[in-house]
Amino acid sequence: MTSGTGRARRTLGTRVGRRRAVDDGTAPKDAPAGRAPRRTADDVPSGRARARAFGLRTRLVFAFLLVAAVSAGTTSALTYREARNALLKTAQDTAVSSFRDQVQQTGWALPVREEGLEEVLRDMARKGKPHPWVVFAEYGSVRASSGENPVSTVITPELRRAARAHPNGSFERVVKDGVPYLTIAMPTVFKAGPESVLPSGLVVYAVMRMTDEQINVEALLAAARDGALPGLVIALIPGLIAARSVLRPVRELRKAAQSMGSGRLDTRITARGSDELADLARTFNESAAKLETSVRELREAEARARRFASDVSHELRTPLAGMLAVTEVLDEDAERLDPDTARAVRLVSAETGKLAVLVEDLMEISRFDARAAELNTDEVDVAQTIGKTLQNRHWTDDRVRTDLPPGIRARLDPRRFDVVVANLVGNALRHGGAPVTVRLRGEARSSGPSVLVTEVADSGPGIRPEVLPHIFDRFYKADAARTRSAGSGLGLAITLENVRLHGGTVRAGNHPAGGAVFTVEIPLHLEEADG
Repeated sequence: MTSGTGRARRTLGTRVGRRRAVDDGTAPKDAPAGRAPRRTADDVPSGRARARAFGLRTRLVFAFLLVAAVSAGTTSALTYREARNALLKTAQDTAVSSFRDQVQQTGWALPVREEGLEEVLRDMARKGKPHPWVVFAEYGSVRASSGENPVSTVITPELRRAARAHPNGSFERVVKDGVPYLTIAMPTVFKAGPESVLPSGLVVYAVMRMTDEQINVEALLAAARDGALPGLVIALIPGLIAARSVLRPVRELRKAAQSMGSGRLDTRITARGSDELADLARTFNESAAKLETSVRELREAEARARRFASDVSHELRTPLAGMLAVTEVLDEDAERLDPDTARAVRLVSAETGKLAVLVEDLMEISRFDARAAELNTDEVDVAQTIGKTLQNRHWTDDRVRTDLPPGIRARLDPRRFDVVVANLVGNALRHGGAPVTVRLRGEARSSGPSVLVTEVADSGPGIRPEVLPHIFDRFYKADAARTRSAGSGLGLAITLENVRLHGGTVRAGNHPAGGAVFTVEIPLHLEEADG
């Protein structure tokens, strides 16, 4: 037997021993003394990167592998524990039973003397099962062993105390310097009566290495580990198959949703099986069918409304033309009529003019709705075009100011651009305040084509914030109390459609110094005229 100098940490068990660990009283310096450090926000990947790294397929496969790993680990751990306990219990029961029989069969002469004691102990050691023993004896101050050292450093004080307390013997498993041992204490007794025994004072100890058992236990652990890892690799295959079967309807649903988002409302999904995903597919199909029906009804109703507005506007043009001709004649003769009749004639003439404007605007907006509006572009001098618009409406007085640099040429539809400028200036004069300023400039953009910028700014109170989102809506009234106005309520909506037809944008806002500002941007290639 080899002895060591390490200090053991041990507890004692009677009949059933427990594994003990022996150390030198110090812990590794790098052992953790508390909880692991908390991860900071810098260690956590961004939400988008995490979504890519941990998609649904990855999560499904990971969950499948986790279940397989838990099952394999649990099975391996239970198998290892049972096999280890059975292996160690067999070895220690054999050793304890064999040592007890030898102690009881040996004739001990009391008082015990050192002469001949070592030979008895060597004879007992040679009969050791299942492995060779080193046998020690303690009797008062007498110490003897079958080995070189009369005293063992593996036998613990706890085992010595247990030997005195338990006449039937005790045992303990101890690990010293990395080597496992089984230590057995067996006191000798003599009968003091029919049913009583007394300790003789002689205690015999057996120390047996359990190296072979440790090797077998480590082999069991390696076998459990090596068997679990291939199992996880094999479990990856059904995990991928299961993830594919689950993700197939999900991908079909995503493609169907994208198809519906692009306008194909007749998109449907093939429902397979009777699980939750099949129920989801059927629910999607039912919702898509209802949505398709609702959209079709709405489109039909919208088409009927557009057709009605177009038909009514067209049918009104002929009688309106006759009414306008009559009202013009009546206007010329109004001065020769009595005052009440003259006022009535002028009112009829004004309202007929408003009705004619409304009909023309309705016909124009119906053409936009029917996508029948076309551009007839021509290369024009933009400043001259805006000047003609103002001159034709008699807006050349102090009410309208202009900042129109000459030489800016572009390809525009002159009629539609005339409508845009006229509607914006007219709206500013009616609902804003004079003077109204019209500015023109060209802007070169770093990305995309250059743009033609036209601004119309008034000197009024500006547009209220709650009105701005609806300023280009049809028939929208910023003031609910204002039921009548000089316009048709479609001017800004027609302006928006004409600008869009040019591929541009129009926006409304308020100037920091006060007043509303309408800005029109139309993409084009500008040309600067020579001198």
